[in-house]
Amino acid sequence: MKNTIKELPEEQRPYEKCVREGERALSDGELLAVILKNGVRGGNSLTLANDILSYTQNTSFPGLQGLLHLSLEQLKKIHGIGRVKAVQLKCIGELSKRIASEAVREQVSFNKPVSIAKYYMEQLRHEEQEVLISMMFDTKNHLLGEQVLSRGTVNASLITPREIFVEALRRHAVCLTLVHNHPSGDPTPSVSDRNLTRRVFQAGEMLGIHLLDHIVIGDHRYVSFHEEGLMDGWRD
Repeated sequence: MKNTIKELPEEQRPYEKCVREGERALSDGELLAVILKNGVRGGNSLTLANDILSYTQNTSFPGLQGLLHLSLEQLKKIHGIGRVKAVQLKCIGELSKRIASEAVREQVSFNKPVSIAKYYMEQLRHEEQEVLISMMFDTKNHLLGEQVLSRGTVNASLITPREIFVEALRRHAVCLTLVHNHPSGDPTPSVSDRNLTRRVFQAGEMLGIHLLDHIVIGDHRYVSFHEEGLMDGWRD
């Protein structure tokens, strides 16, 4: 492998290839090389990009997806990746998640669980911890805002209804939907999920803020409490 990209024949240089054939013609390594710009002593940016992708092969998420799961410290263990490049790679991953979310935002129907699940899927399915989000709506089901309530274990004993409803009351919300992920990829609600949902539902009924649904996100899968009838009879 040549030490610099300029030593490669022009038809093999990722940047020139992108200009000539378009970005879709580039391999994962070539795309990454264009973004990295510089390699390391003894290897060019394409070498470094392929080293990064090789490193992810030994993780639970091989390939480009691995960039979303590697920590800054893990990235810095790769030869040629210092603090600056590690931060750049983390930002690339975050940018890709935000682009994916924005791409579906205009199509989101907040009264359809499948639509909400699609909106949060790319944001949450890569998380290695459980993240609980509250979506707050007005009387016309317009989204007033969202709030990350917890990051870690979503446990009914650790999350109080007060935490959930303070912001909802401030925004004059009339209903809520909870969304959280299961890092295992299996969205089946746990006993703790069910207990938390019931507690929030009951507190909301007293405050006049109805809990519409609790959607659990897995890996390209979701479970909606509303769709599954898990909240049926709670208003009786």
